[in-house]
Amino acid sequence: MRLREFTLDDTDFIIALLNSPGWLQYIGDRNVKTEEQAVNYLENGPLKSYRQHGFGLWLVESKADEKAIGMSGILKRDTLEHPDLGFAFLSPYQGKGYGYEIAREILLYANRQLVLFPISAISLADNVKSIRLLEKLGFQFVRKIHSSSSQEDLRLYYQTESPIE
Repeated sequence: MRLREFTLDDTDFIIALLNSPGWLQYIGDRNVKTEEQAVNYLENGPLKSYRQHGFGLWLVESKADEKAIGMSGILKRDTLEHPDLGFAFLSPYQGKGYGYEIAREILLYANRQLVLFPISAISLADNVKSIRLLEKLGFQFVRKIHSSSSQEDLRLYYQTESPIE
C-alpha cells in the first residue's frame, strides 16, 4: 500500500467511497453523487487542507496495480482541539490489515515530520472495527462529545503515548 495526494482525477473513486455502505453508516451522507460534487468535495476538503495545513486525507492505493482502495490521513477540524486521524476503505479492503498499516505510517509521519502530538480520533460508539483499530494504534478513549453537524454522540480518543515504532 502507498499514499498519495488526491487530485481532481480521483472523482470516480470519491463517489464510490463516499457512497459505500460503511461510509454512509459510520460517517454519513456527504451528498456526493456526481462528478461536479466530487470535485467540490476534493477542492474544499483534501486539496484545501494540503494548502492550509500541509497535510490532509490522502488516497490509499495498492502498489501492485495503483488501484484506489481507501483514504486516510490527518484532519484539522475546527471542532476538535488537536488534529485527528481519519480513515475509510472500500468494503473489499476492510479487515485485511491495510488500515493498521497505513494509519501506523501516518501517525509516525505526523509525530516525526509534522511534529503533531497528541493526535485525536473520533468514532461513533457502534463502529466497533474503527474503535478496535484505534486501540491497536495506542489511542485511548477520553470522553463522549456531541457532533452538532450530525446530531450524534461521538467517542473522542487521544494517542496518549509516542507512536509505535
